[in-house]
Amino acid sequence: MERTPDIPKKKTAKRKYIKPGSYDFTVMFIVLTLVLFGVVMIFSSSYYYTMTSAKYEYDMLHFLKRQSIWAVLGVGAMVVGMNIPYQFWRRFARFCYWLSNAFLLALPVIGIEAGGQKRWLGVGSLSFQPSEFTKIAVILYLSVYVIQHREELKELKGFIKACVVLLIPVILIAMSNFSSALLVGLVGATILFVASPRIWYFGAALGAAIPLGALAILLPQFRYRLGRITTWLDPWADPTGGGFQTIQSLYAVASGGLFGLGLGQSRQKTFIPEAYNDIIFAIICEELGLIGAGLVILLFAVLIWRGIKIAMHARESFGMLVATGITAVIAFQSIINIGVVTNTIPNTGQPLPFISYGGTSLVFLMAMVGILLNISRYPKEKR
Repeated sequence: MERTPDIPKKKTAKRKYIKPGSYDFTVMFIVLTLVLFGVVMIFSSSYYYTMTSAKYEYDMLHFLKRQSIWAVLGVGAMVVGMNIPYQFWRRFARFCYWLSNAFLLALPVIGIEAGGQKRWLGVGSLSFQPSEFTKIAVILYLSVYVIQHREELKELKGFIKACVVLLIPVILIAMSNFSSALLVGLVGATILFVASPRIWYFGAALGAAIPLGALAILLPQFRYRLGRITTWLDPWADPTGGGFQTIQSLYAVASGGLFGLGLGQSRQKTFIPEAYNDIIFAIICEELGLIGAGLVILLFAVLIWRGIKIAMHARESFGMLVATGITAVIAFQSIINIGVVTNTIPNTGQPLPFISYGGTSLVFLMAMVGILLNISRYPKEKR
């Protein structure tokens, strides 16, 4: 009986498994250090205010307890982000982008008003700022968009389309929060700069944006921005009005000296409104001095450098662009905050990353750091 010859089995293509490397523990350590430091400084800058206020039932631990809860939730968001392969988020980029735009469109209708502006959405006791969600949505979708339309970006028409993708959420945010719109615009512009094959297109767009932005300030709804610019140029012209916060912040920075007055010993926190919020860097300068403030700036500098390094060594374009966007958020937000406190730039409300009081900002920012840490696990293959 003849033996039937063996029929070779058809080989099926196997997806190449990419073994992840280790996390960038420098980024993880710095972020956790800044978050813990922020909790301490929020208590130090708020306890006098809350222990003397009936609004907070004279509870000196009010903001400490709330920020501690948000810090725990933020760490949870970071852990989730760092353990999900970053490519997973690519499939949801478009959905997140349009969902964020829908949230922003809903603000004028059902938004919660605070400080004269509707910047919050909420159900019951839960609320969040859509602009914080928009930051990560724009980073993800713009990264996907420029990769999918790489050839179109070589033409001016294609580059303008990419700019429109960025401008839609920027304009929607500007309706209620000009400073956050500026930040999202800067982050998106950074991604376009890195991805653009024609740098002169980017330069032309930037040249057009500056006069348009200046013209927008002259619109009736944004005219109060002119007052902030004049206050920035001479805060002592209105020491009890528009220039009050700037002057008190500068007093705090100056009185700290080299070593500071000591943790919890700040005097200006009794004058500065909500010193635990955007202006907290002034309290850091007063209590910990130039050395303490310099160490905080150094931590941010190292964090930004590690973020750039992660972007440069990312395995493929999507990871590189997302890492660039996340690093840009941390860089621009910290620079703007410190610049405002030191009166280097006009007053605009941006929290100091990981340190200023605020749950939405902290949780979304730590979620982004989680994605950045996951990208760090997939560097380019060494040849």
